[in-house]
Amino acid sequence: MPSKRDIRREELTLHGHRVSYRVAGEGPVILLIHGVAGSSDQWEPAMALLTGDHTVIAPDLLGHGESAKPRGDYSLGAYAAGLRDLMLALDRPRATVVGHSLGGGVALQFAYQFPEHTERLALVSSGGLGREVHLLLRAATLPGAELVLPLISNDTVRDTGSAVSRFIGRFGFRAGPDLAEIARGYSTLADGDSRRAFLHTLRAVIEPGGQRVSATDRLYLAEDVPSLVLWGRRDPIIPVRHAGTAHRGMPGSRLEVFEDAGHFPQLDEPVRFARTLADFIESTEPADISAEALRRRLVSSSS
Repeated sequence: MPSKRDIRREELTLHGHRVSYRVAGEGPVILLIHGVAGSSDQWEPAMALLTGDHTVIAPDLLGHGESAKPRGDYSLGAYAAGLRDLMLALDRPRATVVGHSLGGGVALQFAYQFPEHTERLALVSSGGLGREVHLLLRAATLPGAELVLPLISNDTVRDTGSAVSRFIGRFGFRAGPDLAEIARGYSTLADGDSRRAFLHTLRAVIEPGGQRVSATDRLYLAEDVPSLVLWGRRDPIIPVRHAGTAHRGMPGSRLEVFEDAGHFPQLDEPVRFARTLADFIESTEPADISAEALRRRLVSSSS
């Protein structure tokens, strides 16, 4: 029976920058993409359940976790290109691509930019599907956020997490996994490089009025890619109605809503999450989309 002990942390250098990732298992590849201020460790409970029949790769995106935090491009397109390069460097050119929150937006961008590398697409509490997003993230894009973040991510806060939890609790989060995980994410922003990467990443996709990047006009391109949309009914960050937007926009997609989960269904219900993802993979054939097939779909949509 696979366990967390079977998950290895490895790293390599891409374009001069350290990329850290977790990997486990053997078989067809599942690529797991975390959200903003998160890291690959948010996937560990589910990874341990998926490695029996798959190779599971969960990178720390640049600017996050143990990967490098350079000055540079933190757009969705840059993240998607970096993941493509990671897969090629690992000689794993195709994968079921799973993205959570910001990672969902990255996964959508990946599938759009690199369809030949995308076997399936799974969106988990994904960004990029509507304007609405919690005030906590919108507030972090305001001028002056650079001055506030150090106050809630200093050494004392990083050790205890209590001050971050109290701060985030003022934004209406109930005590529980969502509050704890978001507090943990904010408490990783203790150094200037991490804060700068966080703000660059966040401001690339969110503005004070809400999400500024939308994939809704391109969802139809996923019609030939088996797609899963998975959400927690109690998600306080991105409303569950965005799941319906994705499901309707991707013909043939599968929709799963976990009634008791919040923004992190992979942490709230890891066993159910892993079973749902595994069943989705086992019950669908991997896509094999050529540039010519994508061209035809683009042309037909404009006629």
